[in-house]
Amino acid sequence: MPAVSAAACCAAATPASEVVEDLFGFLRVLSDGTILRSPAEPVFCPTTFPTSHPSVQWKEAVYDKAKNLRVRMYKPAVAAAAAGGGSGDASRNKLPVLVHFHGGGFCLGSCTWGNVHAFCLRLAADAGAVVLSAGYRLAPEHRLPAALDDGASFMRWLRDQSANAAEADAWLTEAADFRRVFVTGDSAGGTIAHHLAVRAGSAAAAEPGETTAAADPVTVLGYVLMMPFFGGVRRTSSEAECPAEAFPNLDVVDRFWRLSLPAGATRDHPAANPFGPDSPDLAAAELRPVLVVAGGLDLLRDRTVDYAEQLAAMGKPVELAEFAGKVHGFYLHEPGSEATGELIQAVARFVDGCVAATEAAAAA
Repeated sequence: MPAVSAAACCAAATPASEVVEDLFGFLRVLSDGTILRSPAEPVFCPTTFPTSHPSVQWKEAVYDKAKNLRVRMYKPAVAAAAAGGGSGDASRNKLPVLVHFHGGGFCLGSCTWGNVHAFCLRLAADAGAVVLSAGYRLAPEHRLPAALDDGASFMRWLRDQSANAAEADAWLTEAADFRRVFVTGDSAGGTIAHHLAVRAGSAAAAEPGETTAAADPVTVLGYVLMMPFFGGVRRTSSEAECPAEAFPNLDVVDRFWRLSLPAGATRDHPAANPFGPDSPDLAAAELRPVLVVAGGLDLLRDRTVDYAEQLAAMGKPVELAEFAGKVHGFYLHEPGSEATGELIQAVARFVDGCVAATEAAAAA
């Protein structure tokens, strides 16, 4: 991602001596605790990014009115046409659901940003899936675990959509197969996906045998972590060797953690480090299949690969897809590229594989 200029910063001019944290001018924290946010989209969301797709319909909804949290919903037009046909088994025309959480170090980002929107348009079209791009509360106004709790809240909203036909959004339910749900996330969104997987897996492990899962209107078959935003006190080689001109660089990552973690917490906090001293025991969790995406030029590359390798060593169902020569979040600032297409095809293969395995297990 290109370096971000602070020129289009918060409208309120503030003396430099009062600014204690500054994230590209889009987020400023003053010495008196005041937080200033710019209403502008970042320069890496150019107007040339597509706002529509010939084969994808999209709309917005509010999934949490009290917190004003929104979701952008995308569905391939073929699903809408099939749903409106009025003949045959409607369930056969429904598509898998990809719940997607955006990145931004838990401090920046939105499901409405142009780069996130453009990526989700292509994800829905090329993966042949309903994509639900969910927002969540940002730090430092809402420090972790607020974003993780909002991820869980969105999954409850999704269950309500599936179970309560009278109050559900027909635009969504006519196309979405709630028995084929996958949770995906980019960067900090990938961290949210990890924590949702652990919460679900820990609950499953705590209730061996017959559980309430059979009555759950939503079935999550897998998780996709795209360059997840993990941290730790100990520096990895890819972090220590990251050039200062890269984005994100180590200084930026450290600022994200300072602003998003609970006050006084270190980067070994469970929200940041999945293998920290106080983190849940992943070996004890019954994790669904996980696809982990790494970038060869990402300063988080070593943490991402180590995460996948440690899960594999525990016997967890995990796949690693590494994109050599690619920087952090390349699919967001080049959503139309060949590499982004390869990433989406990897996601589609993962989805198809999980669905086929589930169907085979049910038929056995």
